[in-house]
Amino acid sequence: MKKLFLFGAACLLASATMAQSTQNAIFYTVSFPNAVHHEAEITMTIPQVPAGPLRVRMSRSSPGRYATHEFGKNVYNVKAYGDNNKPLDIKQLEGDVYEIPQHGAMVKIAYTLFGNWTDGTYASIEPSHAHLNMPASFMWAYGMDKRPVEFKFNDLDRYGWKVATQLKPMGNGVYYARDLQYMMDSPTELSDYKEVKWTVTNTDGKVENIRLTTHSDDSQPVINNFAEMVKKVVLEEKAVYGELPTYDYGNYTFLQDVHPSTAGDGMEHRNSTVIVQPINKVEGNEVRLLGTFAHEYFHSWNVERIRPTTLEPFNFEHANMSNELWCAEGFTQYYGELVLTRAGFHTPEQYTRTLAGLVNSVLNTPGAKYFTPIQASRYAVYADAGVAVDQLNSGNIFTSYYSYGGATALALDLKLRSEFNLTLDDFMRQLWLAHGKTEKSYNVADLQAVLAKTTNDPAFAADFFKRYIYGTEKNDYAALLANAGFLLQKSAPGKAWIGPIGGSRGRGRSGQARTGSGNEGVAITSPTQIGTPLYEAGIDADDVILKADGKEVDADGLNEAVAAKKPGDKMSITYKNRTGEHETTLTLAENPYLEVVTYEKAGKELTKKQQDFRDKWLSSKVK
Repeated sequence: MKKLFLFGAACLLASATMAQSTQNAIFYTVSFPNAVHHEAEITMTIPQVPAGPLRVRMSRSSPGRYATHEFGKNVYNVKAYGDNNKPLDIKQLEGDVYEIPQHGAMVKIAYTLFGNWTDGTYASIEPSHAHLNMPASFMWAYGMDKRPVEFKFNDLDRYGWKVATQLKPMGNGVYYARDLQYMMDSPTELSDYKEVKWTVTNTDGKVENIRLTTHSDDSQPVINNFAEMVKKVVLEEKAVYGELPTYDYGNYTFLQDVHPSTAGDGMEHRNSTVIVQPINKVEGNEVRLLGTFAHEYFHSWNVERIRPTTLEPFNFEHANMSNELWCAEGFTQYYGELVLTRAGFHTPEQYTRTLAGLVNSVLNTPGAKYFTPIQASRYAVYADAGVAVDQLNSGNIFTSYYSYGGATALALDLKLRSEFNLTLDDFMRQLWLAHGKTEKSYNVADLQAVLAKTTNDPAFAADFFKRYIYGTEKNDYAALLANAGFLLQKSAPGKAWIGPIGGSRGRGRSGQARTGSGNEGVAITSPTQIGTPLYEAGIDADDVILKADGKEVDADGLNEAVAAKKPGDKMSITYKNRTGEHETTLTLAENPYLEVVTYEKAGKELTKKQQDFRDKWLSSKVK
């Protein structure tokens, strides 16, 4: 009887807690009377509002995005109501902050949301779907971060939509988030998507449900086939860590949207990911699309649970600046491509292109030469889809933490394999145990400690971090890749080169000229890169090259003139800018870009030791 009494008391307490949670929940209703013009009507009902002015706002940052975004610009017709729908005074204090000075215990905020940008950050509304990233869509109230949140999406039958989200379904069309952080991390797709579900039995015996929802013009059999490919990616990544995360509510959802009108993106979340592909269909593009899936799904361990302290808690008023994105994003970038080879979607020969891209990113960019991976990570507050109307010098001061970190992961993996008979998988598993399963956030020093524990060699870990993380030294990629029978060599030996023209807007690995603005000459549209012949000759953004060796040139003509030269040759250049017409001389360099080829392709003998090394590195780890 005592046990029964205690059980009954516990049930009553749980019921009381749920009732209190429901009464305390902030409730959103979302309607789409004007979807054809990209609008939603949203009402936010806040019960039990404390006395004093109530402030609500739109966010300026979004989970998984590291730069600020002005979501408040797409919200208008903002109104406030009290009991019996009595209008309340509402003041706009800032572009995205509103205040209701006087109110009762219950307040409703109503507004119109415009959205016509389908990606992993913004909102998109039209009759085929409503693609809602939460910070871009929903206001929130100061001081109520810990309150539960509920949603009701109207007009589903009108448009033939279903709901795909990591929010918890509560029945009667209501969806639940335990607090503001979880709500903002829960993108929602309303559409007539096609769906495939499957289960994976975790190492602990618990079943995790995986769900692929695809809004596209493909048939169900095409999506079924694509899901089989995604399953292989899931299992290869599970093999890296030895287990899946325990997903909240036992579910993980891929929210895929495929159409030429989309912006394209991949954005990780705790129990889901948004994957937006700007192409016609999945059919015929399956392998091409898998890279985003591999990258984003790896984040369900690395970033979502193995999480930098600098991203905790996520700040929705401005960007979180992180020192660790070279690991959080960069190591994920490395594995995203690696697992496609392990799963058999890419051959080792095809993988060489990925390897070359990583190596060039650290050996042939000023950003990596002069700035550390930590500094590259910190620049994300400007670089991660940040909007700038002025010209940037990023080509000289920034190398993406994705590729910088990916190249660092590559070097560390090959070092561990050649020097310790360990792998980067071992490091990631140790990181998972120390900071992922425990959800104990980490900093750079913690990463060094995990490497020291993995290798049982603190001196190695300290040296690696001193040289390659806190410093700008570069690994010997040629020697490291040779262990696996890959040759690192110049991609265009003996070919003359003047440097990229046009920076990020016209940059080619060959350094060939690209057409700029205007009808004469070759316009330099962005700052030239440090160390290139163009930079050393004093040519920079807004200059226009008119002649090469006395001959008038357009983009093709300049390319031909450079191609006719050899490294070390001189070339006279006539160019103009706002100070007039000028003459200078370029000393042409050899194209510095590198390529990776297999020993077999290079005509070199591949030893059994190298073959075994390569196989252990690139073969499937699924047992």
